[in-house]
Amino acid sequence: MRLQDEPEIPAQINIVPMIDVIFAILTFFIMSTLYLTRSEGLPVNLPQAATGKTDRPAQVTLTINNTGKIFLNKEAVSLEQLAAQVREKVEPSKQLMVILNADEAVNHGQVVAVMDKVRQVEGVKLGIATRK
Repeated sequence: MRLQDEPEIPAQINIVPMIDVIFAILTFFIMSTLYLTRSEGLPVNLPQAATGKTDRPAQVTLTINNTGKIFLNKEAVSLEQLAAQVREKVEPSKQLMVILNADEAVNHGQVVAVMDKVRQVEGVKLGIATRK
C-alpha cells in the first residue's frame, strides 16, 4: 500500500519575533536617554542682552607644601594670619572661592586647621583640589 505524499511547503523564516526584540531594545534606549538629560527649569526662549556676562566668583589658591608651609597665591602666610589675609581678598557682595592644594604628606590635623580658619571668613567657599 502506498501512502499519500504530503505537498512540500517551502521553508520560511519568521521575522516577527526578531522585530519584537528590536522594538524592545529601541524602547529601552529611548527611555534611558530621556533620563540622561538634565532639566533645570522650564523650556523658554531667553532674550539676548548686549551687556550680559557670567559672574564667576573670584578665585584664590591656598597651598600647603610637604613641609607644612602655607601659601596664599604663592605668598607665604602663617596660620594665625590666614583668616585676615583671606578676608582682605573678599570683595563686598561677591563670593570668594578658595581652592586648597594640600600635599598628601601633610598632617591631616594641619589641613583641618587651615580649613577651619578659612571657613571662619564670611563670603568664602572652600574647594579641595585633587588629582585624577
